[in-house]
Amino acid sequence: MEQPLLGSETPDYETFSESPPPTLSSFPRTLKNKRLFLATFAAVLGNFSFGYALVYTSPVIPALERSPNPALRMNKTESSWFGSVFTLGAAAGGLSAMVLNDLLGRKLSIMFSAVPSVIGYALMAGAQGLWMLLLGRTLTGFAGGLTAACIPVYVSEISHPGVRGALGATPQIMAVFGSLLLYALGLKVPWRWLAVAGEVPVFVMMVLLCFMPNSPRFLLSQGKEEEALEALAWLRGRDTDFHREFQQIQNSVQQQSSGLSWAELRDPFIYKPIAIAVLMRFLQQLTGVTPILVYLQSIFHSTAVLLPPEEDAAIVGAVRLVSVLIAATTMDKAGRKILLFVSGYAMGWGPITWLLMSEILPLKARGVASGLCVLVSWLTAFVLTKSFLLVVNAFGLQVPFYFFAAICLVNLVFTGCCVPETRRRSLEQIESFFRTGQRSFLR
Repeated sequence: MEQPLLGSETPDYETFSESPPPTLSSFPRTLKNKRLFLATFAAVLGNFSFGYALVYTSPVIPALERSPNPALRMNKTESSWFGSVFTLGAAAGGLSAMVLNDLLGRKLSIMFSAVPSVIGYALMAGAQGLWMLLLGRTLTGFAGGLTAACIPVYVSEISHPGVRGALGATPQIMAVFGSLLLYALGLKVPWRWLAVAGEVPVFVMMVLLCFMPNSPRFLLSQGKEEEALEALAWLRGRDTDFHREFQQIQNSVQQQSSGLSWAELRDPFIYKPIAIAVLMRFLQQLTGVTPILVYLQSIFHSTAVLLPPEEDAAIVGAVRLVSVLIAATTMDKAGRKILLFVSGYAMGWGPITWLLMSEILPLKARGVASGLCVLVSWLTAFVLTKSFLLVVNAFGLQVPFYFFAAICLVNLVFTGCCVPETRRRSLEQIESFFRTGQRSFLR
């Protein structure tokens, strides 16, 4: 009899046992993580640019609505398009990631995202009309959607269980840090120069990634065993027992050597983790985080706050950064699921849903499914972002915020019934659980 979708109330539905297998418990402590941290930093610079680009409109929309240049002056409808078209670009980036993630590999896909990002920022910096702003915003959104699908997978696949939780939070940390920098620069820097400043992290990311290895799991899936072993040795340190981990990864890849077929989508091992990941991304966006961030200064303009709206936006960015840092330092100790229950967006549904997406997706579907998650996420964000200002103008701020609060209650139920705990488990162990439906792991 087929098991339901990962409930958690009875022993039959428990996700993982509390103590890690003895073969993995001591291994992470012997590793050298400096190169792993460097590779992660190089990759998540793409998230920094993504967070920067996402909230670019927050200080820019108020400035353009007052622009003395008629060709650039925006009304409310044009402002809603300028704010929301980024999410359409991000959805297209997620759709592209479904192909590029497995065609080029995780690292090269991240590097490829620099092309639309650089062009997009250049268009906005030199904009002479609304079409240049919209096109630039769309291209930076495309780059953001591509990196949102590729970077969590890359970081998850190069990490080991001892630090995967902390490193899995770094994409969100960098995205929040990028947003905070934009808010801070927006206090003093004109909107065109904000676009110019956005080019810097993209170029740094490109240079650093040239010297970083590709994911060993991806290399093995392409039949490049020697290159995969060399990549893992570089990441873990040559004087560590990395051969044991390599053998585990190799066994897992060999079990999934064939491509994903439509018939396999009916296999619970495939569709259950994909369903959980997609629903997490959908519900995360329904909490309203994207429209709130995109229109943050406009929201503060319409409320009776004491500080100027641009300073309030910077404070929100700082609070988000602190919250994500707390999540990064606690999720490997407290666990992913408990943080989803007890914390707010920046400590829970922000960083953890991206991490869980990269952890639970099966290897043979990871590239395609991660792109699907991003596609669903940003199509949802587009609908919310495009309609947010219209709803606020018609009914006031309270209506969308009541809706967002109701979704948060739904998220609590979903977390309790469907989300597994993946703390201190290797990606191969997580796949073993979904494959067998039992509390057994690869040893």
